[in-house]
Amino acid sequence: MALTSGTRLGPYEILAPIGKGGMGEVYKAKDTRLDRFVAVKVLPDHLAESSERKARFEREAKAISLLNHPGICTLHDLGEQDGMDYLVMEYIEGETLAERIARGPIPVDEAILEEAPIRTFGSSI
Repeated sequence: MALTSGTRLGPYEILAPIGKGGMGEVYKAKDTRLDRFVAVKVLPDHLAESSERKARFEREAKAISLLNHPGICTLHDLGEQDGMDYLVMEYIEGETLAERIARGPIPVDEAILEEAPIRTFGSSI
C-alpha cells in the first residue's frame, strides 16, 4: 500500500515518496515531535505477510543501529502501526546513486571517504 501525503505513522507525517526497491518503500516525512525531516522506510504489503521478510527488516534495523559512519544514515526509530512495519532514518538531501551514476563515472577520490579511518583488528592505520 503506497502511503499518501498526510498519512501518519506514529509521530511521523508522510510528505512525499522518495523511492522504492526490493525491500521497501521510502518516504520523506516530518517528525512532529522534534520538528525535523526524516526518511521513513516501510515494508510493502506483499513482503509484510512473510515472517521471514519481517525478521529480515528487523535485522536490517538492528544492523544499522550498530553503525556510526559519515557515509551511513542514522537510524532514529523502529515502529509498527496497523500491521505496517517501518524504520525512521536520518533524511539526507541530495541526489540518488542512480542519478550520480547517470552523470558519468565517479572519480576514485569522490567514491572513497578519505577522512574515514581504516581499522584493522586491534589497530588503527
